[in-house]
Amino acid sequence: MGLPNASGDLSTEVEVDAFRCLFPLRFYKKHLLESIRPDARPLGRARETTIALGAVASANGSALAKIGSTTMLAAVKMEVMTPSLETPDEGCIAIDFHMPPICSPIVRPGRPAEAAPVVAKQLSDTILRHANLNAKSAICYLIFVWIQSLSSSSPLYLLMIIDVVNWVLKQLVMCNYSSGMINLKELSLVSGKAAWMAYLDIYCLDADGALFDTALLSAVAAFSHLEIPVVSLNDDGKIVLSEEQGLSDRVPVNKEKRKINLSSIPFSLTCVLHKNYILADPTAEEESIMDTIVTVVLDSSSQLVSLHKPGGTVLAYTSAIQDCIALTRQRVKELQKILEEAISGMEVD
Repeated sequence: MGLPNASGDLSTEVEVDAFRCLFPLRFYKKHLLESIRPDARPLGRARETTIALGAVASANGSALAKIGSTTMLAAVKMEVMTPSLETPDEGCIAIDFHMPPICSPIVRPGRPAEAAPVVAKQLSDTILRHANLNAKSAICYLIFVWIQSLSSSSPLYLLMIIDVVNWVLKQLVMCNYSSGMINLKELSLVSGKAAWMAYLDIYCLDADGALFDTALLSAVAAFSHLEIPVVSLNDDGKIVLSEEQGLSDRVPVNKEKRKINLSSIPFSLTCVLHKNYILADPTAEEESIMDTIVTVVLDSSSQLVSLHKPGGTVLAYTSAIQDCIALTRQRVKELQKILEEAISGMEVD
């Protein structure tokens, strides 16, 4: 059965869809040979991306991010807490990622989605612990390629392993060791007595590939929209939200709402590897067919934050990783522009 084209046997839309479902790899092969995808995108181009700030009125900061059909709603709620004895001058950030059954046919009611804890862990590592994640990602990848090398005696393969190891070590040295996107000391109110707890909840409304990329973008946008509320001392000497407790007439601890300073803002791009092809920003269909996925996270200054490759049948050569990073650098510029335009639009309103 041949691949359908304009003059082929499968001329109707129903037949093309049937062929696509029955023989997905053969369907994609024709497109890959022409360096085009079924949705008419070039291989290295991401889908249309939009950000809408202030999507949840009851939250202190929120954003709706869309990459293609993949849609994420992120909301930040601030509460006053007592800081821990180990970090009396720091606040905390709690991150939850939710995938309700409405987001995808593969998510069943009453059963947690398999991807949810994975994405949540990636988000937590990326937003809170850049430096630790850099080292962890590099070391894990080194272990992976070393184990792979033990099963092969090919001199060419061993040379490739040495090349990859040297490249990862170089990137590890060059990594920007920051404490994260948010300085937790900025969330302190009174040393040892009161600090902010930021609850970040991200809801996946439509899961059509690149879940982490969209979730991270929504989180960054929500924190960009975040305003720290005004707090005051109540009659018991505790620091509480002025608006909730009706203490607007009291002298506030922080005199006005303020934005939080974001540093080393992370942006990501997920790519799928298939033979010699690299497809940027894959759809759910592409991720399911081509099971080798690489996610690169760079900060706003294009420094490597993390490299995530959860298994797969294709070993990522140095050149493939470098190509993914190059695509991510281009993507970071696009996402920065989209985020800046969304912030500017909110300021005008």
